[in-house]
Amino acid sequence: MTFPTVLNSKQKALQINLDPQIYGSFAEIGAGQEVARYFFQAGGAAGTVAKTMSAYDMKMSDSIYGKEEHGRYVSESRMIRMLDHEYQLLLERLSTRGPTCFFAFSDTVAAKAYKANRKCHGWMGVRFQHTPGAPESQIHIHLKMLDNQNILQQKALGIIGVNLIHSSFFARETEVELITGLMDNLTTDQIQVDMLKTQGPAFKKLDDRILSLEAVKAGLTKAVLFETTGSVIPPEEELYRKRPVILRGSWRPPTLVNLDMLTTGHKKVLEGLPEKDQESIIMLPEISMSKLLERGEVDPQDFLARIELINSLGHRVMISKCERFSDLNEYMLGLTNEPISFVMGVYNMQEVFDKSNHERNPLGILGEISELFGKRTKVYLYPAYVDGVKVDTSNFTTHKRFKDIFSYLVQNELVVDITDFNPNLMDIWSRTVLRMIQNGEEGWQKMVPKSIAKTVKEKCLFGAVCNKE
Repeated sequence: MTFPTVLNSKQKALQINLDPQIYGSFAEIGAGQEVARYFFQAGGAAGTVAKTMSAYDMKMSDSIYGKEEHGRYVSESRMIRMLDHEYQLLLERLSTRGPTCFFAFSDTVAAKAYKANRKCHGWMGVRFQHTPGAPESQIHIHLKMLDNQNILQQKALGIIGVNLIHSSFFARETEVELITGLMDNLTTDQIQVDMLKTQGPAFKKLDDRILSLEAVKAGLTKAVLFETTGSVIPPEEELYRKRPVILRGSWRPPTLVNLDMLTTGHKKVLEGLPEKDQESIIMLPEISMSKLLERGEVDPQDFLARIELINSLGHRVMISKCERFSDLNEYMLGLTNEPISFVMGVYNMQEVFDKSNHERNPLGILGEISELFGKRTKVYLYPAYVDGVKVDTSNFTTHKRFKDIFSYLVQNELVVDITDFNPNLMDIWSRTVLRMIQNGEEGWQKMVPKSIAKTVKEKCLFGAVCNKE
């Protein structure tokens, strides 16, 4: 039996150094020359390194790369400016070099500082020719550094930088191959990657959205965020100083009741909120792949379909690996300092108060409730009709041991009723709609927006019975 060999960082750097066609420059800001150092230590660096630099002083950096309008040096736009400058210099100054795959590598990071308590994150990218003289291709990533010491962060940055360059040339045939190579010799306790973007002929076989889904699947990050256009954006940047209003669901497909929950939840959050804060609200449909991962049933194309449908309704969408509401809440608390809101159905609330759902939480059900409500999170409860009776906070039932806890949450307005709902939608259930679609039954089209029904039928989504000619 043979086993695949994972090259260490020096071996990867040496493989590149010994390739006579790969030649380029390194520009690193924020932690040191971590990536370039591996290429020098590996030996044969003269075959790869045209130039390395670090413009740490802001004025020096501005004089080389220009000023950023937003004033942030750890940003995607800064990294791109660095790539633009360094790659163009290579082409201008070394154009007479023999057959060459030129590349420029850049990173700009906020590593752990001596006198600063800040989030440690950064941007990293490679622009390169996959064959001599080819049009440029590039890959960008946004990463979070989780080590608690600067020296450890430097080491992890060096490793992932080498991996990024190596994968750009040698491991880009599939999304899984690229994701796997990116995290060689690293753990997700050191580095997490929550955004990947590719461009150019070297990546023509890859889909950035699937790359991001594979990143969640592999545990590189807890969640990824898709803009309304379908493009991937870093949650940490998009949700900074925003007030997310989250609706967790399967969205398979989006139904009229899902949209009513979003609309009425938004209205409820706006009540009493100063006008200056209203623009900071972000409505955020969310889908968890946690349970599907346990069953080994994650189908990227199925998730892409759901993302596209939600985007078509004008909403962003988050895909997460968070199993429980409390897990998702803890993740969101790390992204924004503003209040967080969940729009939740009665049956979801019953799951929160069901002790059997929290056996894997070492703190049990009390820990679950505390992690969900203990800081700056509020739940807006969307009612349900059970045997013709409307169920809301006034008659919500749970085990008698937890009845007083629920009453406490209601009395302190941590759980608030949504009252402006459409009662005609109460009998719509996503699972029922999905079953009808898969069985070829009629009637489900009236339970979803018209545009969604049209797309599901035209593209035969979710196992729809279609008559394709």
